Amino acid sequence: MIAVSFDLFGTLVEVDRVDDPADAVAGELRRRGVDVPDDWADAYREPHVDAPAGAEVPLPAHVSRALASCGVDAPGNAARRAVVSAFDPDVRTREGAVDAVAGARDRGPVGLLSNCAVPELVGRTLVRSDLAREDFDAVVSSVACGWRKPDRRAFERVADALGVAVGKLVHVGDDPKTDGGVTDHGGRFVDVAEESLAKLAATWRGENGV
Repeated sequence: MIAVSFDLFGTLVEVDRVDDPADAVAGELRRRGVDVPDDWADAYREPHVDAPAGAEVPLPAHVSRALASCGVDAPGNAARRAVVSAFDPDVRTREGAVDAVAGARDRGPVGLLSNCAVPELVGRTLVRSDLAREDFDAVVSSVACGWRKPDRRAFERVADALGVAVGKLVHVGDDPKTDGGVTDHGGRFVDVAEESLAKLAATWRGENGV
């Protein structure tokens, strides 16, 4: 048995990055009646939540604190709704992604582990991709679990959900600095820049003699 977790963005799917996140969020805040201050861009870029190392700060919390630092109150859940709308994605499934996930499922439990500070974004992305939530035995996002890769606690969350120790986890991703952190905790990192998803699918299905 092999327990595999996949990164999402840049690994299984591609989404267009928001060129100016502060401006995108500001536009959505204004649509919700929030008086965005003139110095918003500076406030957005400053840290406002004192979080421990490795912790994820949900972007709506950051936005609310940034507004408060400028003396602006965002009523109700305006900050959350603005953030979700500002980062609403167009999604392209990467070549080989569906086969790679299916191939991994032939060998054992499969999880998704994504660094993502935007609530709902992982779920929305899966819905708009050629993949489905049901393709994974566990879906873990940093905004939900509270920890970002490469922190051990992020990898532990998905490993625990898959029923294995973190040192037994194979993590597939595109970022050696974050996804590659699994190796510091005894697991194995597969870099999709070096081993394609199609090749991984064939390997897991035994087509490469494995």
